[in-house]
Amino acid sequence: MAPTLTRQRRAAAGNAAKGAPAGPLPVADPGPRRSRRPALIAVGVALAAVGGLTSAYLNVRAAHRVEVIAVAHPIPAGKVIAADDLKTASVIPDPALHPVPVSRAADILGKAAVADLPAGTLVTDASVRSGQPLRAGKDVVGVLAKVGQVPAQSLQAGDEVQVVSTPGPQDDKAAAGRPSTIGATVLQVGEPDANGARVVDLAVTPVDSPVVASWAATGRVAIVLKARS
Repeated sequence: MAPTLTRQRRAAAGNAAKGAPAGPLPVADPGPRRSRRPALIAVGVALAAVGGLTSAYLNVRAAHRVEVIAVAHPIPAGKVIAADDLKTASVIPDPALHPVPVSRAADILGKAAVADLPAGTLVTDASVRSGQPLRAGKDVVGVLAKVGQVPAQSLQAGDEVQVVSTPGPQDDKAAAGRPSTIGATVLQVGEPDANGARVVDLAVTPVDSPVVASWAATGRVAIVLKARS
């Protein structure tokens, strides 16, 4: 009986083998993969958009640079500015800055530096002033000249003038004799105030500057324009 059972078991195993599918076994499906979180995807898209906009903005700003005037080398205060003192600089417009454009270079040439201007400084209208440079051995005296104390013909920087001491109400005109006069050079003429008075900066010798200053302080002064050459 034992041999019969053995044959039956072998036959069953063979039948099972015949029913098995041929070829490699199929790979089990692991199921759907997890998708990325929508919030992270949205953040990535937003960052990419911001980066693109920033790049485009910088490119637009760079394309709209303007040519302005800058200082080519150090300029001391009071020096009259010449063409070789200046250079061209390309800058991005900024509302906080007011550099002079290259097209207005003629407005800067021939004017004097208000203060020391280091190399590379952007030149503004406030960097310069009209007038003559102060020469060595001279002092500057400001005279507030009212209407009638200066000629109707406008004074200009570089004019040679005579500063005249005028008598006061209590002075004895007979004893006054010939009025005192001091020669001076006009450095700058200020804008008139509401009453028409304006400050005239005069270059005078150190010996005469205290006298002119005292005349100016009392208002007893007149400015006489000498003939222009």
